Amino acid sequence: MDWIPTLPIIDEAARRIAPHAHRTPVLGSATLNAMVDAEIFFKCENLQKVGAFKFRGACNAVFSLSDAEAANGVATHSSGNHAQALALAARLRGIPAYIVMPSNAPGIKKAAVEDYGAVIRFCEPTLQAREDTLDAVVAETGAAFVHPYNDERIIAGQATAARELIEDVPDLDIILAPVGGGGLLSGTALSAHYAGHDITVYAAEPEGADDAKRSLDAGKIIPSVNPDTIADGLLTSLGEKTFAIIREYVRDIVTVPDEETIRAMRFIWERMKIVVEPSAAVAPAAIMHGRLPVKGERIGVILSGGNVDLGRLPW
Repeated sequence: MDWIPTLPIIDEAARRIAPHAHRTPVLGSATLNAMVDAEIFFKCENLQKVGAFKFRGACNAVFSLSDAEAANGVATHSSGNHAQALALAARLRGIPAYIVMPSNAPGIKKAAVEDYGAVIRFCEPTLQAREDTLDAVVAETGAAFVHPYNDERIIAGQATAARELIEDVPDLDIILAPVGGGGLLSGTALSAHYAGHDITVYAAEPEGADDAKRSLDAGKIIPSVNPDTIADGLLTSLGEKTFAIIREYVRDIVTVPDEETIRAMRFIWERMKIVVEPSAAVAPAAIMHGRLPVKGERIGVILSGGNVDLGRLPW
């Protein structure tokens, strides 16, 4: 476990990404506070570059490469926010990015990746096809592979969101984050642990994609199989590195049905006047619908992203 990012490594990641990433605001809702009898502080990563926390990890990974390592660019397979994040980080460094995307990826996501200047290689929509195509791209180009979450550089970069939240809001009792592959949650848990004043970390996960909850309960990774949820950013199975940190530093994972996620998403749009995607609404939903005991507590919530297809809103 000597690969786990230490506090100095997370501090270095924060310095590395500072010229490129936004220090996102922390917002609150008096209405929500009154509803749940607690103080809720939202870390708005929906206002981050590329519209999601993913830019932090991608930026840290790309800018931590040596010139020799970066010479042939970077590559990954992703149909979501990591693809956009890596494409933008590579453009900022002035190196190519090669993104393997499934042929059925939403057109809006393909367009965003292209807009950031990445080269897209399409494949069949299976994990095996994605991995095989990525192997071929790396062999052809010599690009450095950057995993979407199971990478200590990514984890350290994602940890900077909670690090900022802890700096901006003193005396938090709880931090709550959504969980998919675990990059954000593991980074959040490390920052809370290193803060040194007993912040409890919980995660929220869709009921229809509850592999992280089942994995934590079982003490081993249980892969995600046929997940069914509106929260399309939380479909991925945990990685070995993210799971090791989550087992050590996360108190529990609670699950949320999609109907509660949609209600929370709409509440945030209507009352707080900010755009969040379904994956970002899972954690607030856990609070709003009593999935977590929060009365009297000071709770930080990571709003993970705001990339929504406005032609397909769930209401």
